[in-house]
Amino acid sequence: MSGRFKFAAGFSIYLLAGSGIACAQPQVIGAPPEALNMKLVGTSDLQARSAYQPTIHHQGDRWIAYIGHHGGSDDIPAPVNPQTGKAEPNGTSILDVTDPSQPKYLRHLPGQEGKYEAGGAQMVRICDGKALPKGDRNAVYMLRTFGGEAHEIWNVADPANPVLVTRIAGLKDTHKNWWECDTGIAFLVSGAPDWRTRRMTQVYDLSDPAHPQKIRDFGLPGQEPGSTGAVPTELHGPISTGPSGNRVYFGYGTNKGGFLQIVDREKLLNGPREPTADNLRIPEIARLAMSAFNGAHTTFPMPGMPIAEFARDKDGKTRDIVMIVDEAILNECNEPRQMVWFADVTVENRPMMISSYTVPEASGAFCERGGRFGAHSSNESMAPVYYKKMAFISFFNAGVRALDTRDPYHPTEVGYFIPAITAATDKRCVKIDGKDRCKVAIQTNNVETDERGYIYIVDRANTGLHILELTGPARAVAGIQ
Repeated sequence: MSGRFKFAAGFSIYLLAGSGIACAQPQVIGAPPEALNMKLVGTSDLQARSAYQPTIHHQGDRWIAYIGHHGGSDDIPAPVNPQTGKAEPNGTSILDVTDPSQPKYLRHLPGQEGKYEAGGAQMVRICDGKALPKGDRNAVYMLRTFGGEAHEIWNVADPANPVLVTRIAGLKDTHKNWWECDTGIAFLVSGAPDWRTRRMTQVYDLSDPAHPQKIRDFGLPGQEPGSTGAVPTELHGPISTGPSGNRVYFGYGTNKGGFLQIVDREKLLNGPREPTADNLRIPEIARLAMSAFNGAHTTFPMPGMPIAEFARDKDGKTRDIVMIVDEAILNECNEPRQMVWFADVTVENRPMMISSYTVPEASGAFCERGGRFGAHSSNESMAPVYYKKMAFISFFNAGVRALDTRDPYHPTEVGYFIPAITAATDKRCVKIDGKDRCKVAIQTNNVETDERGYIYIVDRANTGLHILELTGPARAVAGIQ
């Protein structure tokens, strides 16, 4: 039997023929998006591939979006690429977004075969060859993951025709990397086979992308080869402030038992490299432990922020802030709320939490909508248009949220955008009495911005890319005319 059964509060329940799965659909295909002080500029369906990291690069006179993808789904392990007519494992989508109202899909570069976290090519970073100390000045380099088994570097000077440069293989996992374009130093989230954790850091010199030079492995004492006892929580990802800031901020734990680790970059690069417990402690300046309820997906540094409230104080007029974003993992609120936190790290050996932010659940009945509800990631661009003024947070079924961060002690939401579902939007399920109950909902996964001020959000449930811009009072917060 199949059919559609209407219920109260705008829900519709679909019974899929032969499946025994009931799908509750609180959003309706064709309904408009929900928005405040943000508007839609352009879209791409991304070939209905589950999307993770968008990176936007100003490339000559064009703006190119490079978007990493999760692996395929049980229903569609390898979507068909309309450009080739072939089924391809999810990998990297490359689009020309010079005109954000009309994104042009240039190329899909297949990734590792596999489903969900086990395949695809989730992460992508871009550096110009002319910026790297030993790069080909005519090249543009894309660093991407290849499923869980490798990191790859491609020359995307012609973004429609990437050329493989090199691979760093033999791994058991990969994830959210950071690459310094001015030095070439890369902090690669990896799963080294001899380490006791799924994810740790491999530090590489990629200043000459054709000839990667490994500097060292790094992680927490207890994760290294040969150690014993309990294994500390795994890494999610780092962000470096480069030589000038001399800090790397590592986030561990994702959605539980997390912490922020503050590391001296110079000691990390030039200290003793053998992965002993003592050597792993040398670069660490401090840790900020989080609740067992929360983790650290993104650790975004905002040093030297002027605080208006402290302007007349003798000391402490400016503060070094790190914004920490958790990641919601379980569908339909079956875990503690994952949120956004602001830490004052001005006194580095005594970091402290000063504020937090979440979307009020009742504002959209988000626990009932299906899929994940909670924070996931922030934009990571440090371009002046938004840096230290606004942050954009992906919140899964609550879309993207625009925060005024000029006073990090009191972050304030000033806008949001929740895309409309489409025919491609995938279901998300929970077990009820041993059976799958499924709902179709937006799953805004990751977000990035460009120097022009456009906001790019991508969807985990196959709904594609949405390019946005601020409207109304939110533009004034960023100082955009």
